[in-house]
Amino acid sequence: MRFFKLVQAHIEESTENAQGSDGSRRIKDEDLESPFIEFLNKQRLPLKIKSIILYAIAMADYDQETPELCQNLLKTKDGIESLALFHSSVGRFTNALGAMIYPIYGQGELPQAFCRCAAVKGALYVLRMPVTALLLSKENGDCKGVRLASGQEILSQHLVMNPSVAGPSPPVLPQAPNLPEECSESDGKDEVIEKVARGICIIRGSVKSDLSNLLVTFPPRSLYSEQVSSVRVLQLGSGLSVCPSGMFVLYLSTLCENVVQGKKLLQAAVNALVAPPLSENPTATSSTQSENVGDAKPTLLWKATFIQELEKIASMIPIVGVTEGILLYTYYVMTVNVMKTVFSIFKSVYNVSDTYLLIGPSKMVYV
Repeated sequence: MRFFKLVQAHIEESTENAQGSDGSRRIKDEDLESPFIEFLNKQRLPLKIKSIILYAIAMADYDQETPELCQNLLKTKDGIESLALFHSSVGRFTNALGAMIYPIYGQGELPQAFCRCAAVKGALYVLRMPVTALLLSKENGDCKGVRLASGQEILSQHLVMNPSVAGPSPPVLPQAPNLPEECSESDGKDEVIEKVARGICIIRGSVKSDLSNLLVTFPPRSLYSEQVSSVRVLQLGSGLSVCPSGMFVLYLSTLCENVVQGKKLLQAAVNALVAPPLSENPTATSSTQSENVGDAKPTLLWKATFIQELEKIASMIPIVGVTEGILLYTYYVMTVNVMKTVFSIFKSVYNVSDTYLLIGPSKMVYV
């Protein structure tokens, strides 16, 4: 309780500081720059509470208990910001439990929101029309627009694209004169930053009988001793129109170093949450299941897993904004990171300050 009062006082002080507060209740600056795990250890929190804060609220991806092996050690200031975001998000919507916003129909509404905003400002929103080439200026090689599969050319001052669209060597028209002739084939290759193992399961019955939509987090070393990254499982029910009544969809994800490690992590999480199909578990009879119906795990009906590579684009094309693929990983943190990236691109394109202005996007093309 003392820890949460300290965090609450720090959050309130940070909010009031802009209005002339003396900052006496704020956490010390040296503590804010220290590893979050060290700050939590100073507070003498129980192990379970500490694990919940680190991996379920602050969304730490890697084991924070072993800093020498951790690939991304969380700082206290980032952990406190996550706690503040979580606190302000709980109970925001009456029909949503916890601090999550989950998608209906299996997808988010960000594209639809952008489409409406763009239409109001006079922008073009092209659907079901792939981009086949980038148009470059003959004078300086700047990107001036795109060519669609229909042959139509759309001109713009700036181009923002996703890494999955860019590709290692996209076709360009015409050849820019200022590109170095000595560029080798490796110069255009993308750098793989990390890998994300993802899984989708359809199950009969909920992971937790009294809840339909929930997020499960397996902290490092909770599934087996060699587990170094967190595994997150998002369950969505039929009320969100993602599956038939009585069934649920599980979305699993975890960072990994290779395919073998990623699939092992996902399989361990699946085994902990659901029971295999009856065809794979012949020893389980109907009478045995009826006796333990209160403790029975949901039954796995279908499963698919894959590995997604998060790439850093090695683009040879000047003045092309590229959003980072790593933003697709986390859940409620994802929206915040996406907005930060959008604002960053917006500032670099329009050369404006942190006071963001609503400017019509008609001079930009999004791929």
